[in-house]
Order: sequence, then C-alpha cells, then structure tokens
Amino acid sequence: MKAVRLYAAGDIRVEHIARPGSLEPGTVRLKVTAAGICGSDLHNFRTGQWISRSPSVAGHEFAGVVTEVGEGVDAFQPGDRVVADSRVWCGECQACLSGRSNVCLHLGFVGEVCDGGFAEETVLPARLLVKHDADLDPAIAAMAEPLAVALHAIRKQAVPAGEPLLVAGCGPIGGLAALLLSKTRDGPLLVADRNAKRAALVADVCNAAMVDLYDGSITTALRHRPLRHALDATGNIGVLSALLDVLAGGGSVALVGIGHGKIELDPNVLVEREISLIGCHAFAGELPEVVAMLPGLASPLRRLIDAEIGLDEVPAAYERLLAGNATGLKTIVRIG
Repeated sequence: MKAVRLYAAGDIRVEHIARPGSLEPGTVRLKVTAAGICGSDLHNFRTGQWISRSPSVAGHEFAGVVTEVGEGVDAFQPGDRVVADSRVWCGECQACLSGRSNVCLHLGFVGEVCDGGFAEETVLPARLLVKHDADLDPAIAAMAEPLAVALHAIRKQAVPAGEPLLVAGCGPIGGLAALLLSKTRDGPLLVADRNAKRAALVADVCNAAMVDLYDGSITTALRHRPLRHALDATGNIGVLSALLDVLAGGGSVALVGIGHGKIELDPNVLVEREISLIGCHAFAGELPEVVAMLPGLASPLRRLIDAEIGLDEVPAAYERLLAGNATGLKTIVRIG
C-alpha cells in the first residue's frame, strides 16, 4: 500500500509498504478516507522533536471506514465510519486515573509511537475510535481532532460571557477555536495573523474583527473597551510578549500553540496585573462532543479548507505550509 513515512527531521517519503498484518485483540483495521496535516506534523518534520521510531507513518488527524475488527471488539463492525483519537495514553498513571489522559505520564501520539493515517490502511486500538455520521464528508470528519484541541483550549480558559477575546494565530487550531467561539459565546471576537488573507478568511467565517497586535487597531475595534483575554495559537514568543503588552489587568492568555524558543518574562508583570497564563495540551473528553457537532459545522469548515491533495503530494505540501503559503486553515489528504 502507499504511505507517507517520516524517517528523521527533514526526511519524509512516499513509499509502498506492506499492509498491516493480522489483528491483535482489541484492535481495528481501517481504510483511511481522509487525513489532515497538522502544525505539530510540520514541527516534528522540521525539528525531529517527537520522533521515537523510524520510520513511522505520519498523520494523526484522520477518518476512515472499519474493514475488520479484532477479537474482543464489540463496539465496531465493518462499514462503520470513524474518526481517530490522536492520543495514546497508558490508563494507569495518576493523570489517567484522574481523568487527565491528555497529560498522561507516558503519553504518545498516533503517527509517532505507532503508525498513523497518511496511508491507505492502518490499525488502531478500538478505544481510539469514535463513530461519525455516515453521510458526513470524510474531509470534514478528519477535522474532528483539531476541533477537539480547540474546544479543550477555550474551555480551559473559560472567558466570562460578554468579555472581548482575541485569537492570535489563524492557523488550524486558532481558526477552529475562533469558529467554536463564534458559535458558543457572546462578546466581541478579534482575530490576528501575520497572513492577512488567512486572517480575513477566518474573520469572515467567524464574524470576527481582524486586528493587528501592533498598530492600535484593537483599541479601535473595541471602541476603547478593555481587552483582558487572548488565546495564543502561534507558539511565537514575540506574539506572547505583544499580547502581555496589550492586555488589560485581570485577564488571561491561553497557550495552545507549539512554542519555538524560550520566553524571558518578569513574573511581576503577571503578579501585579493579575494575568494568568493557561497551558492547554491536546484534549481530554472532547472528541465525541465535536464529532456530534460536525454536521452542523460542515459548511464553515469547508470554507476553511486550504487544499485537498493526494498522498503523493504530502511532502510538497509540508514545504508549502512551512513557507507560510496558505490562505486557508487545513490541508486535507484524500485517500482511497
């Protein structure tokens, strides 16, 4: 079968490999239908930070059709359409036992600790699968995983109703967070991104105001109303610093972007202005919730798709996305 495998930083290859072998108990064989390219896929390709096995079939945001179930699997049958949970957790550490599997002591991710979805076929534990509506376009279903990340982040931050909120970074997670915020809360919504076309698209889809962190447009957009809360989906240290400069006291910054570099921070800024930094990692129990939301979000999600490609085009898409050449949020790989 055809698959896209990551060997090392900067080394990703489209190859023909053997299909997965016989199923172990508790596992399910999937024909992959669609997969999304994630910012963390790009980060791992660029840095090799999370490479724990080489080569490994990349991709952790995907949908598929069940073709075979292993011994002991009763919740699925051939023909079921499913999305994959990206997290591989132990279920035994204190974090898992307390319901915090997203911070499992031994947490790994599909596409890294096991083969992922950039392939015609894959095998996963049944516990990682969630059924989706059979009529749903697989390209939309493949966006469930990043939507779960976005939902987890906005819930962690818990901005009071009616308060303005700025989303910095209109990539996949920031843009999807803005979409969910536009559907679930009141209050002014602002978006900012150095890619003006992408920011304009997200602003239009989400009925948000497009602003710049550095030119005073936030003040104009809010008519001098204070901005206390921001969600950073860039991972850019300079952006975080700029956010701390523009936020009024008594607010918060949710950090959901994958960071590059280290921050120099005077903690007195946080203490004296009572600003909270909130770390948001992956998601906990949100995946089934967003799967249920997908039919109602299908129309705006389709507008946010940047491109649809085949497996052969994945390496070139990595280079294009790393160069910042995208006007939409998500590149979808159509498979099968």
